[in-house]
Amino acid sequence: MFGLPLSFTEPFLLAGLLSLPVLWWVLRVMPPRPRRIEFPPTRLLFDIQPKEETPSRTPWWLTLLRLAAAALVIFAAAGPIWNPQTGLAGSKAPLMILLDDGWSAASSWEARIRAADELITNADSDRRGVALVPLSEPARDITMMTGGAARVALRQLTPKPYSIDRVDTLATIDRFLKGAGDVEIAWLSDGVDTGRGPEFVEGLGKTIGNRTLTIYQGGTQSPLALAAAENAAAKMTVKVLRADSGVGGGMVRALDAKGSPIGDARFAFAPQALETDAAFDLPVELRNDIARLEIAGERSAGAVQLLDKRWRRRAIGIVSGATSDTAQPLLASTFYLARALGPFADVRLGDRGVAPQQAVAQFLDQKLPMIILADVGTLSPEVRDRLNAWIDQGGVLVRFAGPRLAQGDDDLVPVKLRRGGRTLGGSLTWEKPQHLTAFAADGPFAGLAVPKDVTVSRQVLAEPDAVLATKSWASLEDGTPLVTGERRGKGILSLFHVSADMRWSDLPMSGTFVEMLRHLVDMSGYTSNPGAGVEAQSSAKETLAPLHTLDGFGAFGPPPSTAKPLPADYRDRATPDHPPGFYGPADGPLAVNTLAAADRIVALDTAPLHARRATYTNAEPRDLRGILLSAALALFLVDAIIVALLGGGLAALVRRRAAPAALAFGLIVAGLVLTPSAIRAESADDFAMRATSQTRLAYVVTGNADVDSIVKSGMAGLTLFLAQRTALEAGDPVGVDPAHDELAFFPLIYWPIVPGAPKPPQDALNKIDAYMKQGGTVLFDTRDAVEAPPGENGSSQTPGMQALRDILSSLDVPELEPVPREHVLTKTFYLLRDFPGRFVNGQTWVEALPREDEDESASRPARGGDGVSPIIITSNDLAGAWAIRPDGQPMLPLTPGEPKQREFAFRAGVNIVMYTLTGNYKADQVHAPALIERLGQ
Repeated sequence: MFGLPLSFTEPFLLAGLLSLPVLWWVLRVMPPRPRRIEFPPTRLLFDIQPKEETPSRTPWWLTLLRLAAAALVIFAAAGPIWNPQTGLAGSKAPLMILLDDGWSAASSWEARIRAADELITNADSDRRGVALVPLSEPARDITMMTGGAARVALRQLTPKPYSIDRVDTLATIDRFLKGAGDVEIAWLSDGVDTGRGPEFVEGLGKTIGNRTLTIYQGGTQSPLALAAAENAAAKMTVKVLRADSGVGGGMVRALDAKGSPIGDARFAFAPQALETDAAFDLPVELRNDIARLEIAGERSAGAVQLLDKRWRRRAIGIVSGATSDTAQPLLASTFYLARALGPFADVRLGDRGVAPQQAVAQFLDQKLPMIILADVGTLSPEVRDRLNAWIDQGGVLVRFAGPRLAQGDDDLVPVKLRRGGRTLGGSLTWEKPQHLTAFAADGPFAGLAVPKDVTVSRQVLAEPDAVLATKSWASLEDGTPLVTGERRGKGILSLFHVSADMRWSDLPMSGTFVEMLRHLVDMSGYTSNPGAGVEAQSSAKETLAPLHTLDGFGAFGPPPSTAKPLPADYRDRATPDHPPGFYGPADGPLAVNTLAAADRIVALDTAPLHARRATYTNAEPRDLRGILLSAALALFLVDAIIVALLGGGLAALVRRRAAPAALAFGLIVAGLVLTPSAIRAESADDFAMRATSQTRLAYVVTGNADVDSIVKSGMAGLTLFLAQRTALEAGDPVGVDPAHDELAFFPLIYWPIVPGAPKPPQDALNKIDAYMKQGGTVLFDTRDAVEAPPGENGSSQTPGMQALRDILSSLDVPELEPVPREHVLTKTFYLLRDFPGRFVNGQTWVEALPREDEDESASRPARGGDGVSPIIITSNDLAGAWAIRPDGQPMLPLTPGEPKQREFAFRAGVNIVMYTLTGNYKADQVHAPALIERLGQ
């Protein structure tokens, strides 16, 4: 109504507003004018000033007040509803729901599902059939279902992690409409055009004809996306995309392969811009560790950019054998190579005054992924052996010819060379300089444009043999190779048959030279297309199987059954067959992203469609009748007070009760002034000061008074035990609300799970997720070990565990395992075998440790991974065992009540606290002798 989310259940009652003018006239003439009666003796009283006067007619402002009260009563009678359900009603035709379910729908998926559920509910109440059409599945048959079946099918849908092509579903929709006849259509759009949007809008208009169409769009925050990440020389940048001007800015987070945060970068859009950059100004070593970029607070696969080794800014070592590098640095080969490699690699030049072989040894010690030797002649056997071993392990060696290489006798080249060289005007002469003619179709330079302006005047020649053609990556017009290469072990060996400066060719001055080096750098650490000679060793093109894939909300999970292996040189955006994620081996996977580098998103224009418009609502419907009636009652009370004042009755009452009235007024004012300050919650600064003045343990306030009282006493009891047995003198425990309080001040947060309690809001869960990823630990305790039914999976079927699963479903939880015997958690302070609380039969779960072989595991009595487990799960009710009454006695009994059970429960708490404070400190090998001695091994 009037552009507002407002409707009325009885709108015809609004006709009562037409009576307001009549009511105005009635109120204005009342009370009636007093009758004038001539009575001569009253003449004596004319000069006496009366103390109270009664107006002859009602004041206009009082009349307006009464009319407002009457209008509120009429509005309340009409049944106003704020955020009414937007479901279509009043039609008897079947309902077809078109649902956008690509990545761009994920950020507002709940609103979309809620709108679809309202549509299905209304259709079911009208006994209409429902057809549910997810636009990501063009091959899916469209069938008419009952409301209940449609609701079940709706709950099974999830957003897809790739861009959908709506046009592909038009044929299926057309076939269904031709057979169904009159159908009412609702399109739940995400408002984003990720490709062929105008074509779909035009086709949909022709397909539905004159049928009723309602488009749901707006009312939710437009999605954001990431694309085109680039690890430049000074910083890493990524483009942030939006479809409209709804979002002005935000923050992009950088995470490593384990999910640990590396850095944050803020971004802001210009007023009308649809893209902007977020930049990470970090050292190159940290930037090379980034495996995932994500927009904070945005839950979609499009808001995630995965990075693999292609985005690592590789360190390239350059060693030159020419003395002209120091005499004429601007003409030296190192100058051309450094300029060509600078935009996409970190160039390291060999130290001046150091022999080339020493420089090569230094680079090998630094474990660089790629080394370039420019006119380096014969190498010593020791350096040659080290280079061969380095190449076998995955290194990329690129050599450039020159006088020294031409005269040397070196087998560290991909093809056998002739002694000497081929020179314009020499013994093996050309009549004119040679041009490049082609790049090998299966080589690393495949797809590059052949430059017409590059000429070669001198080269080193390869001895012809049967495999020369398979090792040639670039050739000259006469068929002789310009670049050759082959795979050796896991690495690559390549040779440019010309020098890296301008003496033998003008290739170093061309843009093609830069692109050729870029392709070679891409091969270092990740061989996407290693080229001729490499492919010859395998009978089939290399493919990579899916390792971990993203769902529509941007969370990692196992690959779906429909995911297929992809070529090792895959560079396109994600598709249904190749969802976004990592493919290939875990130590060097290939990243596939939802959006390609050149992709952009724009708002979807649905104006050509003749349709009704509706918006998504993010709030529940609210009946306003109570508010309006309360407001009307308040106005009537104000009217009564005003009438009493004008009539003098209140004044007479005040004169008779002046002192009590003044006292009552004073008490009311004092209450209004003092009450807010008395109940005002402590400010954020006070909370921060209290939380950081001492190390404190925290617990989540559940709202259940009994549980919160026990947990508070338990945390206080553990704090006292820590002060008595350890050097930690922690402050009083603090109860926190994850939705409002800052959590970063606390090393450990104890969260008791209360079955049946409402799930925390998503903002609170996002804060918990961020807290765990930034080094904090949350101890979840379901407190129901004795309630588990018998059986292998009985512990997972308790109400507390079901409630915990509901909470964890919205968190990015790592792989978990029961605490292994060698875990550092069992040895951080006390040597423990298990972690009892009030109960002893529940398991304790932590983040799974990386696997080690048996020999290494046996030699290490304690293992702790790379950090602290962000999550610990138990069902033994630890806080119940720690809870102490004010008189020092235990608050709750134990089950089964074994001797020293409570003592071991406290020791378990000490180990957990020390683990969160010191991490894997006790896993250091320096503690191994003492631990082995204590363990009796």
